[in-house]
Amino acid sequence: FLAENYRFAKICQDENLIFVGPRWKTIKAMGSKIGSKQMMKAAGVPVVPGTDGGVKSYDGAKKVAAEIGYPVIIKASAGGGGIGMQIVNDEPGLQEAIAAAMRIAESAFGDATILIEKYLVKPRHIELQVLADEHGDAVHLYDRECSIQRRHQKLI
Repeated sequence: FLAENYRFAKICQDENLIFVGPRWKTIKAMGSKIGSKQMMKAAGVPVVPGTDGGVKSYDGAKKVAAEIGYPVIIKASAGGGGIGMQIVNDEPGLQEAIAAAMRIAESAFGDATILIEKYLVKPRHIELQVLADEHGDAVHLYDRECSIQRRHQKLI
């Protein structure tokens, strides 16, 4: 999607075109799950327990999983669309899932960096939409229920 492409947003800015969306630097930061998680924590926003940076080793991953408890989910930091996500219910499946997630992340995104988070069973996905302009005017566009998903992608 062009709305998620920081290069497109930067070109619009460079050409003095109005881009309806976040600043390009914000889009770029949000392209990394690790970077966006760190940004949210710094802003005081609660985040799902898990690694604050990329997984460096199996032993480190095993320690994090034991601390936060199973099930866990392994995600590609640069990923999107649910690609490469691996749900792990217990320690015996962890090493294989890490290897698979890293392999898929490298192949799909050119970046094998992964993170581990607590897997939330049957979560609700509610989005709040707000539209604002450069003058500080903002309007709330209500919320939307996005919990009905298939392969970590919204269906409705």
